[in-house]
Amino acid sequence: MAQILCEDVVLGYEGKAVVQNLNFEVNQGDYLCIVGENGSGKSTLIKALLRLKNPMSGMIRMGDGLEADGIGYLPQQTIVQKDFPASVQEIVLSGCLGRFGWRPFYGKAEKDMAEGNMEKLGITHLAKRCYRELSGGQQQRVLLARALCATRYMLLLDEPVSGLDPAAVQEMYDLLEKLNHEDRITIIMVSHDIHAAVTYADHILHISEEPLFFGTKEDYIKSGIGRAYLSVTGGGRHA
Repeated sequence: MAQILCEDVVLGYEGKAVVQNLNFEVNQGDYLCIVGENGSGKSTLIKALLRLKNPMSGMIRMGDGLEADGIGYLPQQTIVQKDFPASVQEIVLSGCLGRFGWRPFYGKAEKDMAEGNMEKLGITHLAKRCYRELSGGQQQRVLLARALCATRYMLLLDEPVSGLDPAAVQEMYDLLEKLNHEDRITIIMVSHDIHAAVTYADHILHISEEPLFFGTKEDYIKSGIGRAYLSVTGGGRHA
């Protein structure tokens, strides 16, 4: 069974539908980018996948060992989050809370996992540093390591490169590609960067009030909506 299966889902708030007839699936090891205009329902879909919001109708099923609390979530950063006065190690460790339960202390398993994920993302040398003293790219690596502590299966990322400089943007995309290809972690990324989407993702979900496309990136590039969206946003590269 797919890790996530959406069947005839309608999402909205205050009784008003934002997106309707949503049908797509995510399988283990997929790299899915969700694109669409502002207000098209991308944030609402994220909340539904995290079980923070119920669909107005339809069904979101999870399988293949995945539960909602087994998704590592990297939200858009706020000013408050960027100024958080904790150490890198403390923030990464906090990602273990959902997996191991609320305990008054962290055990060896949690500490080993945090250390392993910091090493994987190249931030071990920052372990004792205060989070708010880091660059934007370093902060995103810390939050990605935290998200990895919450899951062995799937990362859900909301505009993970927003506000980063070009070098940090490339580093983040390279890290996600490595996690997907080498560790077989499923990636679901909401992005305004359609050119990055068709470079790195293998599937595209383009949503609006009515879903406009779901399928492989190759088919998306050839589709009417894909050609139109890529043209409007200025061309660009794709693999």
